[in-house]
Amino acid sequence: MARTNRDSSHLSALQDYYARHRLIPSYSAISALLGFSAKNAAAALVRRLEEAGYLRRTPDKRLTPTERFFERPRSISAVRAGMPEEASDTSADMVNLEALLVHKPSITFFVPIKGDSMCEAGLMDGDTAICERKQRADAGDIVVALLGNEMTIKTLIKERGRYVLKPENKDFPILRPEPLEILGVVTGSFRSYRR
Repeated sequence: MARTNRDSSHLSALQDYYARHRLIPSYSAISALLGFSAKNAAAALVRRLEEAGYLRRTPDKRLTPTERFFERPRSISAVRAGMPEEASDTSADMVNLEALLVHKPSITFFVPIKGDSMCEAGLMDGDTAICERKQRADAGDIVVALLGNEMTIKTLIKERGRYVLKPENKDFPILRPEPLEILGVVTGSFRSYRR
């Protein structure tokens, strides 16, 4: 009788291990982690994961994850935030959050958001803004700007021919710094509900 292929559950265990330790374990550690009785079972699994594009070897022969290793399933159908609707058996596509959110790693930085001056743009206290380091931006861009020694996130708008910083909360005033120093443009954001 043929043995059931458990590569997907083994891959999940390796992904959890990597999230905790930031490395792919040795063959003996893989065997211990997955309950294999021999290291050759770990070597065979690694070979299959390499062929499937989840792992690769560095020039010095160490195992390292590929971008595919970080892909997670995303449902093709949207989930309503309003009234519930019947769940459907739709398949999922795979998404790599790094590839989805970070387009230019060399100029990308993250900024934690404090306060509620941008709440109407969906940037809430405790969120993290994903930004690209740029000194120029277009009207309508959400930017990270320097005001004295402090950073702020606001929408860049034009007012009487000059750029100003507009909060996305009517309880806050427009800022008109002189000079206006832009550090970056916000390209996205994320939040964690974990406490």
